[in-house]
Amino acid sequence: MSELYNLITSLCPEGVEYKPLGEVGTFIRGNGLQKSDFTDRGVGCIHYGQVYTYYGLFAYQTKSFVSIELAKKLRKAHNGDLVIATTSENIDDVCKAVAWLGEEDIAISGDSYVFRHNLDPKYVAYFFSSAYFQKQKRPFVTGTKVMRVSDVGMSKIEIPVPPIEVQRKIVEILDNFSELTAELTAELTSRQKQYQYYRDNILNFSGITTPPHRENDVIKRLKLSSLVSITTGKLNANAMAENGKYPFFTCDSEVYRINEYAFDEEAILVSGNGSQVGHIHYYKGKFNAYQRTYVLYGINDNVNTQYLLFYLKAFLKEHIIKLAKKGSVPYITLPMLADFSIPIPSIKEQNRIVGILRHFDFYNNDLSLGLPAEIKARQQQYEYYRDKLLTFKRKTVA
Repeated sequence: MSELYNLITSLCPEGVEYKPLGEVGTFIRGNGLQKSDFTDRGVGCIHYGQVYTYYGLFAYQTKSFVSIELAKKLRKAHNGDLVIATTSENIDDVCKAVAWLGEEDIAISGDSYVFRHNLDPKYVAYFFSSAYFQKQKRPFVTGTKVMRVSDVGMSKIEIPVPPIEVQRKIVEILDNFSELTAELTAELTSRQKQYQYYRDNILNFSGITTPPHRENDVIKRLKLSSLVSITTGKLNANAMAENGKYPFFTCDSEVYRINEYAFDEEAILVSGNGSQVGHIHYYKGKFNAYQRTYVLYGINDNVNTQYLLFYLKAFLKEHIIKLAKKGSVPYITLPMLADFSIPIPSIKEQNRIVGILRHFDFYNNDLSLGLPAEIKARQQQYEYYRDKLLTFKRKTVA
């Protein structure tokens, strides 16, 4: 940090100039690329949806490819360009950006922009993830169900432009934070895969050897509709309040707040559409829900709620992905959800399974313990220093 301070003191003692993105680079809109165009090999490409579902802040290789013939018709990202997703179902993912650091040019889809500039590409990618950028973008985001931002709006967002030596030193510091968090995350991911393997096997009654205590256990498969009542929320996303009293569940993994409740239940909530279709929440108490979120409540007395929750988390997503209607926004209907079948052993066996899985789940996912707690602390530390390092004394321009 002292080296960075010395650089700033030496190279920009009067402060750093803040410039609109439109002055330091050019936005180029993608065209024509659809997921159906993907091939096993050819020219690398990035589809806008992959920017917030697959990539981090930087990429050296692409997940997908298109044919050489199609690539000739598509707009390209060069080494050092940012690829920006400009469409999403939630405001956080709008303007998610990945810096392309590979050697070859790659094709990009519509609903994405290339930002071509002469700054350090990693510096710009870190800036796009910063709190200052997120705050600036919000006035330019339009739409409710599908949110968008235009190149005109992005061009007005200001970025601090210190000397290139300062940019590179900031990148070096943030890379070190990111690498440590990545190492911890990789270790946790390995442990979670082990847990998921064990969880899926213990819940897959037809796929494991029956232990002695299960020999006389009659296991029925029942449809979800016979175990719970299923309804949906009634409100749209505009109903959320910044400091509301009650949780408001939408089709995101994030829980929002609202000033009125519609349910006072122990419930399992299932996201019904969007990129996170099938995401599951559990809540007990007063809450509200978005109109495309399914609310599972009134759970049968012969079913341990936690057993049901574990089973749904293990197998419902795969079921939904197979059935989800395709289109610009994937979704699942209530009959599809109601028809999902679940093995129901005796309540004694359900309780035993829950006891085992809660133990493993606790140590793999509880944010107050072990690796999850350390990763959370490292992530908070990284975000603090990222935002601090990207904040400069503003230079007065005559």
